[in-house]
Amino acid sequence: MDASNSPPITNETTPLPKTPLPKLQIGILMTLQLVEPIASMSIFPYINQLIRELGITGGDDAAVGYYAGMIESLFFVAQTLTVLRWSRLSDRIGRKPVLLVGLSGTCISMLCFGLSTTFWGLVISRCMCGVLNGNVSVMKTMVGELTDSTNMAQGFALIPVMWCIGGFIGPLIGGTLARPQDNWPGLFAHPFWSKYPYFLPCAVSACGLVLGFFVLLFFLEETLSTKRRPKLTTTLGISNGVNSGNREGLPQASNIPVRSLLIPTIVIPIANYALLALLDIALMALLPLFLSTPTYLGGLGFTPSHIGLWTAILAMADGIFQALFFAKIVDWVGPKRLFCVSVSCFAPAMLMFPIMSWLVHTRGMVDYAIAFPLIGQLALTVMWDMAFGTVFMFITASAPTKNVLGAVNGLGQTSASMARVIGPAFATSLFAFSKEHNILNGNAVYVVLIMLAGVLRWLGSQLPDEIQDRDE
Repeated sequence: MDASNSPPITNETTPLPKTPLPKLQIGILMTLQLVEPIASMSIFPYINQLIRELGITGGDDAAVGYYAGMIESLFFVAQTLTVLRWSRLSDRIGRKPVLLVGLSGTCISMLCFGLSTTFWGLVISRCMCGVLNGNVSVMKTMVGELTDSTNMAQGFALIPVMWCIGGFIGPLIGGTLARPQDNWPGLFAHPFWSKYPYFLPCAVSACGLVLGFFVLLFFLEETLSTKRRPKLTTTLGISNGVNSGNREGLPQASNIPVRSLLIPTIVIPIANYALLALLDIALMALLPLFLSTPTYLGGLGFTPSHIGLWTAILAMADGIFQALFFAKIVDWVGPKRLFCVSVSCFAPAMLMFPIMSWLVHTRGMVDYAIAFPLIGQLALTVMWDMAFGTVFMFITASAPTKNVLGAVNGLGQTSASMARVIGPAFATSLFAFSKEHNILNGNAVYVVLIMLAGVLRWLGSQLPDEIQDRDE
């Protein structure tokens, strides 16, 4: 039989070769993805101590969680009200101008946060950051435009990696540089530092944002097809022509009505992202609160520097694992199965909190007694964080056309921000309520969150079995 007449079975059985990532543009985006979590995470090691020093709790340590949760929740209220508008604006004027405004807004808000001496000053500065910053959604959109189905996992794996690195550096900055007069009295003897003891970590974080602003301004290329330079077409390769068709018969225009995007293929991944975000922000709010809570209330009584060190270790381990293994595990088990396994790790991670409380109560503050559950919780959290990379892939692949990718990511971020509005206040308030009234021996907050994790596991089962090939 003539070999030339044989059917081309290799094209059907051999996977497509992976398209190389555009390293310079992805690298610039990841730089921007790094400086923002550094700023946002830098406040967590000292926020509870700052609230205590403001005197608004009346000396009630258990009430600190209410106010700490309110500050973060109001940030997400502001972001919820504006992030979709920023995302849709990026579909019209381009991604780059929106990112520049976002970096500027975050920088100004961080400086205002460090200069705030009242609770409402803290609230206003965080709300300013939420209103002026739609970058988290726009960056995901750009990663989606810079990748195709063969390298999407590699691209989206870098987003949580950068957040983890930022989560490592940010808490170190916050925990180390807060109240510099206490640590370096000779160097910071000026009365300014006693009046604004938390300005230094905010100023250092703002410097990173300024650096990111100029890197973006001079080196980042526009990715929106109607605004980018012609030379970028050859740089992006396959991904420029991705999905020129319309899978759902929707109008191909950036001003498409939002209600037209509320279809099952888009809503299901977004619903998963929203509940994932709620549980994740609840965990991130509970961790420093639990670590800082006095031992007689069931916490560990850590200082801000110890909290900063532990959260930095968690972020470092998370980032290294995501960078080395996420894309490989996605290729091995598939995005849906990985998502379901990852979200199943939330319940045992929650159980580590009451276990540590019990150990402290029965054995006292013994280092080796709490080391094992802390390390176990770290490993479970690393597994849990892989859910984000996979859900970003599902949301990006759900966009019916390329020119509404910003709007789809905006819807996803709006939903996640709404969940994050509820998350910190809900988790920290329920934590305080559980402790004050000794509900389920102070563990009611963990039971409620574990039940919500069960709902997320069911939602994950509704995701499509495979990522749709955006190149066809």
